[in-house]
Amino acid sequence: MNTDKKLIRRKENCQLSNVNYQFMTLALAIVLSACNRNHYTFDASGSFEAEETIISAEAQGILKLFDVQEGQILQAGRQIGYIDSIQLHLRKKQLEAQIVAIAGKKPDIPVQLSALQEQLRTAEREKTRIAKLVEGDGATPKQLDDITAQVEVLKKQIEAQKSSLGISSESINNEIVPLQIQIEQLADQLDKCRIVNPVSGTVLTKYAEANEMASIGKPLYKIADLSNIILRAYITGKQLPQVRLNQKVRVWTDDGNGGYKETEGTITWISDKAEFTPKTIQTKDERANKVYAVKVRVKNDGSYKIGMYGEISFN
Repeated sequence: MNTDKKLIRRKENCQLSNVNYQFMTLALAIVLSACNRNHYTFDASGSFEAEETIISAEAQGILKLFDVQEGQILQAGRQIGYIDSIQLHLRKKQLEAQIVAIAGKKPDIPVQLSALQEQLRTAEREKTRIAKLVEGDGATPKQLDDITAQVEVLKKQIEAQKSSLGISSESINNEIVPLQIQIEQLADQLDKCRIVNPVSGTVLTKYAEANEMASIGKPLYKIADLSNIILRAYITGKQLPQVRLNQKVRVWTDDGNGGYKETEGTITWISDKAEFTPKTIQTKDERANKVYAVKVRVKNDGSYKIGMYGEISFN
């Protein structure tokens, strides 16, 4: 009986020792894991963002074509759609026809002066002939005076006619100028009916669809260049002297396996005003502190996303 009790006690002691060993192993693993994670020291943290651009309609009408998909990469200068422009085109043609009709009223100055100019040439020839006759006593001085006066009258008539026709022609030109300006305005509006992507980047959000009504200023889509992404981080006033523009820093993000991915970034902006810590910071005490925002530009290999959290270290 005593032997059985001793065996039971030995068995219980072995089980207890095994439990203690497992507990110590687990505790050691936790300590080592904590030490491993504490190897990474960060000076600031924040989240990634991009320089986003909202592209809006510049004309009013039905979206006849709008070839944009979220996540699509677009190059600057690419036409991705157009807004119905039939009415603008017809108005332009109407103005062009008006210009042609008004221009047709312009006087042909050389043609209308040709008759008087021919009379003047005839009178000048007659004057020359009479002047020779006067020299040979074949004509009287009065005849020469009369033809000279006639020549002068014809010259004045030509100048008056030329002035009148010039004023009439200038008046018609002045009528055409406003129509030409209207045509230029319509050409600009027609050009704005073409939806051309202004910046290279990735489409983040699409706000409209083909066959919807577009109005001037209506957002169509949001685009951002994700080849370089911005980490907006926050530093304390004590850390402010440690940073400068164009400074290289190390950027850390979770790699999804319990570790961190490291890359290099460049500080491109430092706020000149302190602000309260953003509410994304969990503790109330930390949110009450004043911090300075900095922007760190990071070359994006495709793994960095808008809204992802990251940390930076200055050394």
